[in-house]
Amino acid sequence: MNTDITISVPAEIAANLALDKSDLPRKTLEALAIEGYREGHLSIGQLAEMLRLSVLEAEEFLQTKNISLNYSMTDFEDDLETAKVLDRK
Repeated sequence: MNTDITISVPAEIAANLALDKSDLPRKTLEALAIEGYREGHLSIGQLAEMLRLSVLEAEEFLQTKNISLNYSMTDFEDDLETAKVLDRK
């Protein structure tokens, strides 16, 4: 289920934010996703879903925006354990 959000921006400002008006909704969605990720409200998977990207594409997207990935020591240890399990198979 999706929630639609409508915002009102003066046309002059909208023109400054996007060369093509069709880009503005996407740019707004990306900005919302980035801020949610930065604040820790969204996981990389949720950001990917929101932007209709794979997780790898979402990571690449964040890198192009110079956003550090939220990757903790616990995440690293979990990934290491998963790699060990997969290596045994």
